[in-house]
Amino acid sequence: MSRSSIGTMMGSQPTGTFMGIPAAQLADVSGGSVVFGAPAATPYPSVGAYCKNAPAAIRNAISMYQANISHMDFDLGGPIFPNGITAVDLGDLEFDESDGPGNRERIRATTAEIVKRGGVPVVIGGDDSIPIPMIEGFAEHGEYFVVQIDAHIDYRDEVGGEKLGLSSTMRRAFEMPHIKGLVQVGQRGIGSARPQDYEDAKSHGVKFVSARQVASGGIQQVIDLVPAGVNVIVDLDCDALDPSIVPGVIGRAPGGLTYWNVVDLLHGIAGKAKLSGFNLVEFMPESDVDDIGALNNARIICNVLGLIARQA
Repeated sequence: MSRSSIGTMMGSQPTGTFMGIPAAQLADVSGGSVVFGAPAATPYPSVGAYCKNAPAAIRNAISMYQANISHMDFDLGGPIFPNGITAVDLGDLEFDESDGPGNRERIRATTAEIVKRGGVPVVIGGDDSIPIPMIEGFAEHGEYFVVQIDAHIDYRDEVGGEKLGLSSTMRRAFEMPHIKGLVQVGQRGIGSARPQDYEDAKSHGVKFVSARQVASGGIQQVIDLVPAGVNVIVDLDCDALDPSIVPGVIGRAPGGLTYWNVVDLLHGIAGKAKLSGFNLVEFMPESDVDDIGALNNARIICNVLGLIARQA
C-alpha cells in the first residue's frame, strides 16, 4: 500500500514545474519571476556534480501543495501570488560536468536574457559555483548588492588551480565591476577559508555576521547592513541552515540558521530594497531525510516568489 500524502488529500498532480507555475521558454519571458534549474557549473573533479538532482527534488517536494497555490500562505500574509500567477519555470539547463565553460555560459546567458526581458531570475542549483556565472549575467544591467547566506565565506582565490569553483564564489563576485557591496551571513565551523582569505574579504569591505552573532543578536543586524533602495542578488547556500532542517548537504555543521532567520532576512531585504535575483545552491538530495530539506528549501523559494510578486 502506498503511503498517504497531503498531496493526495489536496488533489495535487505533479506537473514538473515549481509549485505548478506555467512552463515557458526563454523567448516567452516578459517580467515576473523566472525559475530555472542549473544542475552544475564548475564542479570540482574530486566530487563531481553532487547536487545535480537538487532542482528536481526541490520541485517534487513542493508539488504536493500546488493545487492550493491560490490559498492563504501565512508566511506572506496572503496567497503567494496576490494578483494571479506572475512566474514561469523554464525547466533545467543542459549541463555536462566535464564542460565547465559550457555550463557557465548557459547560466550566464540565461540570466542575462531574463534580466533583459524584465524578469527576476530564481535559480535552483546545483553546487555553489553556479552563482559566479549567474551574478555575471547581471553585468550589463546596472549595479547590484550581494547578500550571501552560507556557512562558509567562499573567498579562496583558487583551489587546486580552479578559480571558478564553489570555494571562490564570493571573491569572484567582489571582482565584478557591477557588484557594489557584499554582506555575508551564517558563517560557522570550519570550511575552505584560511585566516588570510578572511582577512582579504574584510579588507575588501565585505561585512560578516556569523551564525553565532545571529543566534545572539537576531537577523535585523543583517538587514541593517543592506543599503536602502539597492538592487539585491541573494545567494543562498542551504548549508547555512541548521542540518536539523536541511540535512541534505555535503558539509553539515551544527548551529545553523533557522528557517525563520532566512525568511525574515528575505522579507527584511524586500522591505527596504529590490530583490533582483535569487539562487539556492548546495542541496544534495541523496543525503536528505524524508525530503525535509527539500521541502524547507522549496518553502524559502515560495517566499521569494511571493516577495517578488509584491514588488512595485
